[in-house]
Amino acid sequence: MTALIDLFALDCIALNNPAKNRADAFAAAGELFSKRTGLDANAVVGFLNAREDLGSTALGAGVAIPHGRVKGLKQPVAAFINLQVPIDFAAPDSEPVSLLIFLLVPEKATQQHLEILSSIAQLLSDPDARKLLATESNPEKVCQLLQQWGSPQ
Repeated sequence: MTALIDLFALDCIALNNPAKNRADAFAAAGELFSKRTGLDANAVVGFLNAREDLGSTALGAGVAIPHGRVKGLKQPVAAFINLQVPIDFAAPDSEPVSLLIFLLVPEKATQQHLEILSSIAQLLSDPDARKLLATESNPEKVCQLLQQWGSPQ
């Protein structure tokens, strides 16, 4: 399991986000990534939509991992958004999504990309972790949980 410690930063954690649909959620993620990486927010939304157009990144159980490859990005970066109200995301179980972990990776980071996606999927498959991510109101605690997932205890 790949540790997620270097992917998440406090400035990319958004709790109780008011997004009403996928476009709103992607725009919120674009803003978070723009502040952290300097990437253009609209370009980030374009990368996320390009991947989503291939098929939904929702896993079921109210979670999704929208992700994209970004030319010129040096290191993978992630953001977490917890929505006020779940939104439709074409999930395989037809359940709306309220927990989103967004991932951007360098264009050529194929194996690393897959390993990170696997670790995030394992995190979001854990019912206890999902409950904590859904109910925790302290962004620092959410960031800590995300960073420590997959690290040796």
